[in-house]
Amino acid sequence: MLQEILEKYKRVWSLNYSQALLAWDLETYMPEEDSALRGEVLANISTMIREMTMALEPDVEKVREEDLDDFGKGVIRVLRRSLRFYKLVPKEITEELDRLTSQSVVVWRESKRKGDFNLFKPYLERIVELQRTIAEKLGYEGHPYNALVDLYEEGITVTDLDAVFSQLLPDLRTILEKVLAEGYFPSNHPLKEMSYDPKVMEEVNREVMKILNMPTKTFRMDVSAHPFTIRISSKDVRITTRYEGIDFRSTIFSVIHESGHAMYELMVDPAYEMTPVAGGASTGIHESQSRFWENIVGRSREFTNILYPILKSKLPIKDDQESLYRYFNMVSPSLIRVDADEVTYNFHIALRYEIEKNLISGKLNVSDLPSMWNDFMDKYLGVRPKHDGEGVLQDIHWSQGSFGYFPTYTLGNVLAATIYHFIEDLPTKVSGGDINGIRAFLSEKICKYGAVYPPKVLLTKAFGEVYNPKRLSSYLEKKYIA
Repeated sequence: MLQEILEKYKRVWSLNYSQALLAWDLETYMPEEDSALRGEVLANISTMIREMTMALEPDVEKVREEDLDDFGKGVIRVLRRSLRFYKLVPKEITEELDRLTSQSVVVWRESKRKGDFNLFKPYLERIVELQRTIAEKLGYEGHPYNALVDLYEEGITVTDLDAVFSQLLPDLRTILEKVLAEGYFPSNHPLKEMSYDPKVMEEVNREVMKILNMPTKTFRMDVSAHPFTIRISSKDVRITTRYEGIDFRSTIFSVIHESGHAMYELMVDPAYEMTPVAGGASTGIHESQSRFWENIVGRSREFTNILYPILKSKLPIKDDQESLYRYFNMVSPSLIRVDADEVTYNFHIALRYEIEKNLISGKLNVSDLPSMWNDFMDKYLGVRPKHDGEGVLQDIHWSQGSFGYFPTYTLGNVLAATIYHFIEDLPTKVSGGDINGIRAFLSEKICKYGAVYPPKVLLTKAFGEVYNPKRLSSYLEKKYIA
C-alpha cells in the first residue's frame, strides 16, 4: 500500500516542484506587472495540490503503521498532517491567501522603499484575518497561535516558546550589558561604512561558496529584495542575497546563512526524493543549520582567518585579521533584524513573537502595529525606528502570510548552539578547512533524515535533548565575555 501511495504522490511532488520554481521567479526575475496573474497560477496549483493530496486519503487510512519502518511512518505522518490541514481549512481560504500574498509581496516592497506602512496596511489586515480564520479552523488547545506555529515547528506550543524566551532573554540582557561595558567587541567599526562595488562583492561571495564546497551543478545564487533559499528538488537548490553597497559583511553572512539552508536540503537522503519526507524536518531545524554556518562557523576567528586574504585581494582593506574579526562580531543594539549581531538578534525575534501572538489573539490591531513595534524596540534594545521602512516593514514574512515562522529563528539559534556543544573540536575543523567533516556530523545527526522524524523526536535521537536555551547562553558567554 505504501508504494502505491508514493507512486500516486509523484503528481503532488511534480506540482510542488513547479510551484517552487514559480515562487523563485516571483522573487527574482518576474516583471512586477504580472503579480496578479502569477498569484492566480499559484492559487490554482495550490488547489491542485490540495485535491491530489486529498485523493490519497482513502489509501492513507488503510495503512497499518505497525507494518511500516521509520521511513514509512514518516511518510504517513507528514501526509496525515497535510490531510488534516486540507480537511479543516477550506480551499477558498488558501486560494485567497495565495492570490493576496502574490500581490502583497509587491506592495510590501514599494511600501518598505517609501517607509509608508499605510500602503501595505490593507493587505496585512486581510492576511491577519485569514490567519485567524485558519487558526480557528485548525483548532487548538490554549492559545490560537499554537495552531499556526505548529505548521512550521511540529509539536511546538506557546508554552514551549514562552519557556525558551523567559530563560533566554534575561541571560542575553546580562551578556549584552557586559559586552558593551568591556568594549572588546565594538558597537561600531570603520569597515561598516566602507562602500563596495556589488560586482566585486559577488566575486567575493563566489569565493565564499567555494570555501563552503557548494556544488556547481545542483546549486545557484541570485539576487532578491530579501535573501532566501528554495528547494526545487534534490538536484536544484537555490539561494539569493542582496547587495546594498555598504557594510560588506551583510551580504557575506547572508550568503553563508542561505548556503546553510541549502546544504541541509542537499544532504537529505536522495532516496527520499519525490516523497513527502524529501525536505527539512521543520523551520526551526532548518534555521539551526543556517545559523550554525553563519554565526558559529562563519563569524569564528578561524573562518575569519580563511576569509581575510580573499577580502584583502578584492577590497581596499587595511585592517588586520583581528580588526576584521571584531568587525564581523560587532555588538550593538540596532534596528534591522537581518543585520543584528548574535547577542541582540533574539530580542528582534522576541518582539515579533509577542506581536504575532497579540495579532492572532485579537489583542492587537494591524493599525497599532507601527507604534507597538517602535515601543518594543525601545523596550528590548533602546532604539526607535525613524520610519516604518526600518521598523515594522523590514521583513517580507507577513506579506507572504507567514505567521508562526519568526520564533523558529530563535529555536534555530538555540539548536545551532546545541550542535556547537556536541560537535568535536570544531575550531580545528574550521581552521583546517574540514568543511566535509562538519557536514558529515550534521548529516549523520540531522540532515540525512529529512522529515522522517518530527523535530522533538529527531533532536532527542541526535542529542538527547530538545530546545535548551542554556546552550545558546553558554556559547555566547564563552565567545563574548569569557
